[in-house]
Amino acid sequence: LKSHCKMDQFPVVDFTNFLNGKVVEEEVKLVAKCLRETGVLIMRDPRVPFEENTKFLNTMENYFGQPREEKKNDIKPDLMYQVGATPEKQEVARNHCSRYDSYTPENRPVTECPPEPDLKWRFFWRMGERPKDTKFGELNAEPVIPKDFPEWPNVMNSWGSRMLAAANTVAEMAALGFGLPQDTFSKMMNNGPHLLAPTGSDLGTYDFQNAVFAAYHYDLNFLTMHGKSRFPGLYVWLRDGTRVPVKVPDGCLICQAGKQFEWVTGGHVMAGFHEVIFTDATRSVFQSCVVFSVEVLNA
Repeated sequence: LKSHCKMDQFPVVDFTNFLNGKVVEEEVKLVAKCLRETGVLIMRDPRVPFEENTKFLNTMENYFGQPREEKKNDIKPDLMYQVGATPEKQEVARNHCSRYDSYTPENRPVTECPPEPDLKWRFFWRMGERPKDTKFGELNAEPVIPKDFPEWPNVMNSWGSRMLAAANTVAEMAALGFGLPQDTFSKMMNNGPHLLAPTGSDLGTYDFQNAVFAAYHYDLNFLTMHGKSRFPGLYVWLRDGTRVPVKVPDGCLICQAGKQFEWVTGGHVMAGFHEVIFTDATRSVFQSCVVFSVEVLNA
């Protein structure tokens, strides 16, 4: 994959065969190959219908579009923002300036050096079974349910469970593709502090070119799942340093390897970087005051 590559140059892996109990060698090897060579995987999972994505985004727009005063009770700094809302200008990415000094101009992020605080809001919603015994209570705190959103748990759990199931399938197919037992990675994910972590950015305020909603960073988790957004602005970096604008095909999800995947495989798979910014393309489709990307973070 060369510079200026587009998402439509990537293969799409359909999970249908695997979910029906048919392991196709070419498919599992393709999952492993994509994660190994690029750190990015595009998948089509029949368990993740478009209608669920629409319902989820509608709820997130309604929530993030509220005035700050309406959301302040959802912010939990005493729990290090591990549940509930994280306001804008709170999260600061690590400094990776030395990493991309050697990148060609078209592949460099727009993130300042050192990075400034992100302009996005975020909401952390825990997914999956809780461990019966844990020494890390702050990672398994009670969920925050915003007032005036009685549908919140159902919407979050419905979408989040589908994303988590897709991540689990990626882990199983990747293991087989690398010649390992199917549950090599997925068993490590059991009872992990998984997160559905939607982000919302106020385009009405930060409507200037290259506003950085999420600075150039990798995620500390095992896998990151990106759902289909209504606005462009998300960029991912391939293993070779190529910067690619994300355009999720209809009915698909995009997955990136996180830092834990890199550690578990000893660098055979490297954590992928991404960044979210305001661009001309964002402006051209701007119809409301928030823009979203979705992640499920697997510890």
